[in-house]
Amino acid sequence: MTSQDDLLPVGLEDALPARARTITSAMRAVLDAMDAHGYDRVRPPLVEFEHSLAGRMDGVATRRMVRFTDPDSLRTLALRSDMTVQVGRIAATGMASAPRPLRLCYAGDVALLRADQLDPARQRLQLGAELIGADSVAAASEVVSVAIDALRAAGVSSISIDFTLPDLVDTLAATSLPLDADKRAAVRRELDTKDAGGLREAGGEAYLPLLYATGLFDEAIDKLSALDAGGALASRIEGLRAIATTIGDRARVTLDPTERHGFEYQSWFGFTLYGEGARGALGRGGTYTIKGSDESATGFSLYMDPLLDALGGPEADTRDRLFLPLGHDRDVAARLRAVGWRTVAAVSDGDDAAALGCSHRLDGAEPRPL
Repeated sequence: MTSQDDLLPVGLEDALPARARTITSAMRAVLDAMDAHGYDRVRPPLVEFEHSLAGRMDGVATRRMVRFTDPDSLRTLALRSDMTVQVGRIAATGMASAPRPLRLCYAGDVALLRADQLDPARQRLQLGAELIGADSVAAASEVVSVAIDALRAAGVSSISIDFTLPDLVDTLAATSLPLDADKRAAVRRELDTKDAGGLREAGGEAYLPLLYATGLFDEAIDKLSALDAGGALASRIEGLRAIATTIGDRARVTLDPTERHGFEYQSWFGFTLYGEGARGALGRGGTYTIKGSDESATGFSLYMDPLLDALGGPEADTRDRLFLPLGHDRDVAARLRAVGWRTVAAVSDGDDAAALGCSHRLDGAEPRPL
């Protein structure tokens, strides 16, 4: 019987064996792919000082963090809500003297105080990679390529990647489409929500054509280029074209230059990853600046729940399982495990091999089918 005390808080859940096995397999595949590209894994702590987590990058909201007081320092601690900021701290402190560009990757759980409407989970497994100390098209192209390779290694098919320009409004407002500083936030918001009426009311009528420079990359980038009469976006457009060229046919590329949600701390380039079968985005990435050290970086983060959707959910374990009766030869069992058998040892005379999911039983030194 389940009591009230056995229930988990809203937004938290157990991963039972089939799901946990699939998560572990996908995580290993992603980490191996990033390792193959030269990204070294780091493991930052689950808890840090709130000020450190909130102070390394723009757009990190402390109100979303689970916070409490440290009994030793009496300072406010927080559970991490994003591991990217922790990698930025590591790069700026413990690895400040390491050669650049610095390539780091990670995997770990993050926690949120409250879930959002699009994703009810308050604990998420985040995986990602960061290339620190370079701000170039080559660096962005590498990170995009690593992200695609990581998803393919995990088994995701039909990958789509959507490019955006997070600093689009600020760039145009300072040059070809002048806009008062106090109106920029409202214009960004209305562009992000694709609200033409709201955009006019916010004083951004000149930005309306940007709403239609979206869709398949080749068509959308041509539309964006045609709108850039003053050439303020020329270098960014050239960079997007170069990045798209490196992707080739490994992923479907689209463009939504005004997208801002999820890119609050990105600088000139951002991207969102999608996969067939996933309910939402598999991950996001882009360029940013680490506050304090003012280092440029490019990276991406993937999230496990939508990744599992793209993989079709947990898979059954089809491996043979060998039942080891009481008094079995331990050396024989060890030898069989070394060649790939999964063993289940009896702990009493009443253990039922079939009920325990075993396909074989050890008979002397040989496995025998049940």
